[in-house]
Amino acid sequence: MMQNVHLAPETDEDDLYSGYNDYNPTYDTEELENDTAFQQAVRTSHGRRPPITAKIPSTAVTRPIATGYGSKTSLASSMGRPMTGAIQDGITRPMTAVRAAGFTKAALRGSAFDPLGQSRGPAPPLEAKNEDSPEEKIRQLEKKVNELVEESCIANSCGDLKLALEKAKDAGRKERVLVRQREQVTTPENINLDLTYSVLFNLASQYSANEMYAEALNTYQVIVKNKMFINAGRLKVNMGNIYLKQRNYSKAIKFYRMALDQIPSVHKEMRIKIMQNIGVTFIKTGRYSDAINSFEHIMSMAPNLKAGFNLILSYFAVGDRDKMKKAFQKLIAVPLEIDEDDKYISPSDDPHTNLVIEAIKNDHLRQMERERKAMAEKYIMTAAKLIAPVIETSFAVGYDWCVEVVKASQYVELANDLEINKAITYLRQKDFNQAVETLKMFEKKDSRVKSAAATNLSFLYYLENEFAQASSYADLAVNSDRYNPSALTNKGNTVFASGDYEKAAEFYKEALRNDSSCTEALYNIGLTYKRLNRLDEALDCFLKLHAILRNSAQVLYQIANVYELMEDPNQAIEWLMQLISIVPTDSRALSKLGELYDSEGDKSQAFQYYYESYRYFPSNIEVIEWLGAYYIDTQFCEKAIQYFERASLIQPTQVKWQLMVASCFRRSGNYQKALDTYKEIHRKFPENVECLRFLVRLCTDIGLKEVQEYATKLKRLEKMKEIREQRIKSGRDSSGGSRSRREGSAGSDASYVDPLGPQIERPKTAAKKRIDEDDFADEELDDLLPE
Repeated sequence: MMQNVHLAPETDEDDLYSGYNDYNPTYDTEELENDTAFQQAVRTSHGRRPPITAKIPSTAVTRPIATGYGSKTSLASSMGRPMTGAIQDGITRPMTAVRAAGFTKAALRGSAFDPLGQSRGPAPPLEAKNEDSPEEKIRQLEKKVNELVEESCIANSCGDLKLALEKAKDAGRKERVLVRQREQVTTPENINLDLTYSVLFNLASQYSANEMYAEALNTYQVIVKNKMFINAGRLKVNMGNIYLKQRNYSKAIKFYRMALDQIPSVHKEMRIKIMQNIGVTFIKTGRYSDAINSFEHIMSMAPNLKAGFNLILSYFAVGDRDKMKKAFQKLIAVPLEIDEDDKYISPSDDPHTNLVIEAIKNDHLRQMERERKAMAEKYIMTAAKLIAPVIETSFAVGYDWCVEVVKASQYVELANDLEINKAITYLRQKDFNQAVETLKMFEKKDSRVKSAAATNLSFLYYLENEFAQASSYADLAVNSDRYNPSALTNKGNTVFASGDYEKAAEFYKEALRNDSSCTEALYNIGLTYKRLNRLDEALDCFLKLHAILRNSAQVLYQIANVYELMEDPNQAIEWLMQLISIVPTDSRALSKLGELYDSEGDKSQAFQYYYESYRYFPSNIEVIEWLGAYYIDTQFCEKAIQYFERASLIQPTQVKWQLMVASCFRRSGNYQKALDTYKEIHRKFPENVECLRFLVRLCTDIGLKEVQEYATKLKRLEKMKEIREQRIKSGRDSSGGSRSRREGSAGSDASYVDPLGPQIERPKTAAKKRIDEDDFADEELDDLLPE
């Protein structure tokens, strides 16, 4: 065998395989390619051998690598198959998946293994769109139209109706431009009809929301008349709704019927709603028989609460008692389609079940069920109150029939409410005894009903000022239901009436703890704090109440009154201004504003509000007195006469108003009219000393002969006055002194201190104080001034 072994020739120094020749010649495989048996074995087994993994050369590989062909073509490796692409038997093998797997020549030159080609960097950018192309412009414009429609809908949901309409109009303008561009570029069949429909429908809806009914109808007509829009006939319902708002009932019915004809019978719910609209329109036009037919059909096909209630109204309008009863029974029988409350009660102590029940106790579905039940109870109660007085010979018998029907239905708890409502009806008819008797029937009922009845009884007795009975029934109501805020409020009212304000405040506080929205308790506790002179706490209560009841005139007045008691007139004026913005005809509020401005020294503003108060209520003596004094102060005595004459009509037994009228005539220079007025006063009140004094003075100045007669009467009255004063003085001395009372009757002269003029009892304001302090030297003015 050794004769066939030959040493490999020496190679270049750069040969990578240098040094291999030092091996034993036995392992030299240079001549193996000439071995026929070996070559045959190689050809048959190389496909089953694993390929030789290419190794990345180290940094020492800086020379060109010797290959199996070229200068050493005859050199073959015994460790595996020949290199891919080598020439074997004169045939060049094709390239295989080696390059696709990442085995490239670059790998042998030192590059990293990168089969996915990630080292080549990011992919080149996509080719930019040509924004100037017609198709791209149309696409962008269509996108803008859709955005405008969405913005319009969002603005409408937020309550900004004007912005919603502007967006809808802008969408309509751009959509028309879009249609024209599409017609120029493509065929008319490619126009987006859905977009056109949505734009027109949204525009019509926004017109209707902004009460631009003519424009909305025109837009709806454009949609309805276009045969390309499928099911557009349903929009005639919307057109009928607009005509209904415009009170054009004939056209509303016409369009409702047209819409009903175009809706197939499979859409039962929509057809029922349209028929309900038709029935409501018939009621508004007074065609009750037609309305009855519509609602009867609805109650036979798909009964609901609204249709049943409207049917009762229609029968009530035509006065059919028997049909009213049948309709009421149909209304009671309408299924609510809500679950019982038992499912919200935990059947076991399972914590997981309890958590689930706690989570669904007040979720949106539960709230919807409560609203539906409350609506049903409202319809039934209203219908019972409506028909009870007319279905029988008396309203009491009618109520009894309704109560029996309700007791036999699923609304058993409403029977007690109907009984209480029966008592309230007795009250409206001013039959107090029957109301009390009806409410007393509930004393043996369960606690909730007993508490409600006792609360009403306490309220009734409180209105009758029978505080003992009111307190007794308030105690019964509280004991029956300690968490009843109305009962606690009534109990606090009875304690308040007895003067125990601290205890009353405790009851009001307890009522608020049970129900923080009990506005009556919050208002009453504010009044209680005001009585206790705890003004800061009273103000806090009324301000909280104002946050709940924004437009309550009573609350605004109480806030202003508290600020007035706190000696803050500016704040009081500000709150009173808010009050008269709500009730501009309240004469008391206007007079209070005048009083506050007068106290601030602003007489012009005070006169304005006093005059407005007099205009709305010309019988307020205080306002009349202030206006008369104002004109006297401004030297317009002729204008003051009408106010004092008005006062003399309101209080004809008070001589001072007539004396003021005569004084105004005399001050204005009309002596003859003044003399006639004094004579008339003397005829009505012959013992009035002031009137006789003025008669003596005027007769002396004019030179009349009656002066002696009036002087004699004056001396006699003055002498009688002295004798009366001496008797009073002696009686005071004998009794140890007593208070003298001012006489307010017509013929009394004790209420006048000024010997020349009567006393005017005006409110103590800054104007009155200034008049009192002025030093008038003119004797003619003294009779016009108050004490």
